[in-house]
Order: sequence, then structure tokens, then C-alpha cells
Amino acid sequence: MARKPPLNDGIAVIGLGRFGGAVAEALLRLGHDVLGIDESAELVQQWSDRLTHVVQADSTNGDTLRSLGLHEFGHVIVGIGTDIEASVLTVLALSELGVPDIWAKALGEKHGRILERTGAHHVIFPEAAMGERVAHLVTGKMIDFIELDDGYAIVKTRPPRDAVGRTLAECAWRSRHGITVVGVKRPRARVEAALPETVIQEGDLLIVAGPTARVEAFAARG
Repeated sequence: MARKPPLNDGIAVIGLGRFGGAVAEALLRLGHDVLGIDESAELVQQWSDRLTHVVQADSTNGDTLRSLGLHEFGHVIVGIGTDIEASVLTVLALSELGVPDIWAKALGEKHGRILERTGAHHVIFPEAAMGERVAHLVTGKMIDFIELDDGYAIVKTRPPRDAVGRTLAECAWRSRHGITVVGVKRPRARVEAALPETVIQEGDLLIVAGPTARVEAFAARG
């Protein structure tokens, strides 16, 4: 059995099929170490040169997951495809290990309800580009993420700490980072249009638009 990988606030992806692989790749692009787990030797081989760590293992076995150190991971994403039983048993094993943040892919509404009852904190119903969106949400850098056509994205994110008390004009993020703040969400208030004189306050959320890579880099400053 492989040694526990030395990850900091580790992120593990269980099931390296189409969905799990998309999440894992997006996490890597965001600069995170990723432990990939799959029972398929073929998939493990396919991902061995692309992820930080890859292990072939039965994820339904709690002892196996403990030996891999999954109980010390901050986030685990269960992306198992068509095997509903394996999906549910994996979530149950992770829950029994006390993993604090479990995300699980559901094949339908009933499957989703079962996952919630067995310990999943977040149930995902995949759509186009969902792997990319989940990668941003699970790391906590963005509150929401929508990627449009042609590499353009709109996100809801926290402002950089040094922006509090400054106006948007003073921050000059468009010229410095190539992004545009289109709205500001105050606590317990509706989204307001962003104006040059808008002052960033503690607890604000920003609605930011721009090229995906630039938006990702900006949100990582939050």
C-alpha cells in the first residue's frame, strides 16, 4: 500500500473517470497538490504522470482509506461514475473517518439523497464544465464560478485584504490585473453596481468578470 502523501490541507479525488479527472486537472491548474484514487489499474496508469500522487485502491474500504491518510485531508471529492453502491459506500467510509468536507457526484435525485444521508456535505449533479466549477468552489477561493464561451468567466469572490477602505478607482484592478468588477454584494443587501467611487468594505463580495486565467489569479489573492 502506498505511503500517505505529504499534502498540506490535502485534496483527494476518488474516481478518475471523466468527471473526477476534470476536477483533478482543474485543481492542478489552480496550483493544488492532488491525490487521485481509482480501483482501475488502467486509469491509475493514465493519470500517474499527471497528478501529484495516484493510488490504485478500493475506496469502499475504510481501513484502506485510513492507511492512505484520507482522515487528515481537508477535502475529498467522490467522482465515482456508474457504480452507485461503490459511491455510497465510499462516502460512508469517508464520513466514518471524519473527513470534514466531502463532495460527491450523484447520478440522480435519489442517489443524491442517499449520499447526503450517508455523510456527503455537498452533492454534485454534473453538467457541462461542472468539474471546473467544483474545483474553484471546493478550494474556497471563489464563492461562485461560471465560465462562458471563449475563455471568459464571471465569479463571486472575496476582495484582497488590502482593498478594504479603498475605492475601486484606487484599486485600479482593470489596469493592474485585466479584470472588471461589475458588482459589489454587501452583507444582507442586494448586489450593487460597481462604480469608480465604490468603497470596498469588510465582508463585501465582488462580482468579477474577465478572461478565465486572469479571474482565477485575481481570486487567488483574496
